[in-house]
Amino acid sequence: MDSPSNPLTHPITAQSFALIDREFGEHGLTPDQYAVVRRVIHSTADFEFKHLVRFSQTAIESGIAALQQGAPVIVDVGMVQQGVRNLLRQTFDNPLLNCLEQVPAPAPEQTRTEAGLLHWATTYPQGIFVIGNAPTALLALCQQLQAANVSPALVIGAPVGFVSVLEAKAALSACSVPQIQVEGRKGGSPVAAAILNALIILAWEREV
Repeated sequence: MDSPSNPLTHPITAQSFALIDREFGEHGLTPDQYAVVRRVIHSTADFEFKHLVRFSQTAIESGIAALQQGAPVIVDVGMVQQGVRNLLRQTFDNPLLNCLEQVPAPAPEQTRTEAGLLHWATTYPQGIFVIGNAPTALLALCQQLQAANVSPALVIGAPVGFVSVLEAKAALSACSVPQIQVEGRKGGSPVAAAILNALIILAWEREV
């Protein structure tokens, strides 16, 4: 759990965490799960996420191991990339790949993020996939999962909005893959970045 003495945690962040701890109330989360949810609440000031973040059984341990082993991190949009870049550089410096950068042009029926996701999934099928904005990218990943074409170390599914968001999250729920998901329409790039940053800190604390 983050504390004021953790060099990766800003003192103001530590103060915010202390306030969240006082308001959080009873819960059945493990310490590692709580660390993830608390960081999401810190990023959003929304305690509803206490009830929305869902973890598969091996999600946290799989994500931590992958970070420690240098697995590539594939994100759907630049806002997620910006949200995790600094902390990743300070710690494990895994390759950080954006579905909108250095990827082939999409086919007529594809979005750019979908095309980029398929490109990076083919290149790094065992990477960490972080979706905070684009449900089409998450749906494309789930199709690859169902076809057994990829085997990610972890999928963070937190797209936000109204169109295809619930369908994408339902598709992820149906896949047997380590996953951390935000239920319902809520989510977004700050949420996805917060989940990964929490895992980075948990992984780093186990290294030092």
